Amino acid sequence: MTYQAAIKKLAFERFMMAPFVWLGKLAGLVFPLKTQHNIFLFFPNADIGGAPRVNADITALVKNDQPLVIFSKKPRNNLYRNQYEKSGVKIIDLHPYIDNKVFHFINFFYRGLLSTWINKQANPVVFGGESIFFYKVIPHLRKKIRCVELTHVDIWLPYSIGFIDRINARVFSTRNGMLQAEKQYEENGLPAHYFERLFFIDNAIDIPPVVSNNNQNLEVFFIGRGAPQKRVHLIAGIASEIHARGLPVHFNFVGDVNAVLDISKYPYCTFFGVINDEARMREIYQKADVLLLTSSFEGLPVVVMQMMAYGKVVVSTAVSGIPSYIQHDKNGLLLHATAEAAIVLEGVQAIEKLAYDPMQRAALGEQARKDAIAQFSKENFNRSYRKMLCI
Repeated sequence: MTYQAAIKKLAFERFMMAPFVWLGKLAGLVFPLKTQHNIFLFFPNADIGGAPRVNADITALVKNDQPLVIFSKKPRNNLYRNQYEKSGVKIIDLHPYIDNKVFHFINFFYRGLLSTWINKQANPVVFGGESIFFYKVIPHLRKKIRCVELTHVDIWLPYSIGFIDRINARVFSTRNGMLQAEKQYEENGLPAHYFERLFFIDNAIDIPPVVSNNNQNLEVFFIGRGAPQKRVHLIAGIASEIHARGLPVHFNFVGDVNAVLDISKYPYCTFFGVINDEARMREIYQKADVLLLTSSFEGLPVVVMQMMAYGKVVVSTAVSGIPSYIQHDKNGLLLHATAEAAIVLEGVQAIEKLAYDPMQRAALGEQARKDAIAQFSKENFNRSYRKMLCI
């Protein structure tokens, strides 16, 4: 969608929903927010995943600045909820009211209610971490209220371009995402001041100590959600072919992959299910030799950062932001095929190569760890987001 088309669509939507929004604004005056907040954080939910983990890190960073966290989308597992609760921040979960297409007018009502609450604060900052509801609320805020957006993948760009007049800072967690936004702006002939609102900030992790392992077989892991873009069935296909060839490789799956795979068909693989224990995940990272991803698109998954920090080899499809961090044959291996059958074949070849070349495996892992230390500093992350949020 072009910028002009998005603006027209947004104007039409605002006109159609106006009665419900104004009703919400009136309710916000009659029932004011009883607590004071400097920062309003709009997140979809607290499901486990890379983007929610970053949202939780930002929440912990601003926990002393009276933030209010607003969840808006029905969770699948809510396994990161404790990450927010232990920060001691106030949370409002609106998903039972606004994440319902049948009663979508209630969503309009809450846009008015929330905007009134925010507008009544002295000098608030509003932050959206890949939350659609964030975009729905910000057109109703006072013009002087600072709005900051975080994007991990460029699939949001065709939608979010309609709101850029109201966003003061657009943060991208990958350089590729920022480049795609710049390309979009150029195609729409937008003036320079829009480009000046684009920023890149790397995600951050704690760098663990080096722990060597002595696995009898090459331990290959998939760690992630069973979401369609992860294409877990391709990893299962690679595992099947590796098993058929009798190679010294063992495949492991961490996450809710049982939603997309019949795990009974893969008795030669280990399925851990969803793990929400950090100590257990550290054991997984230490045990692993290889992280295998076959996603159709990605930002920079936190699991990639973690595996790099542990000195493990990342094998991934060369999509979205991945090639900005994984350089083929330097600190990992990239799969450049696009057809699914070709991805499986290339994946098998990459895993077989690593299984029989421990020296290359060690060299790739060592370089990955060096790169992680250089790029994923918590100090830089905290400093950059404090600047974005003006705290």
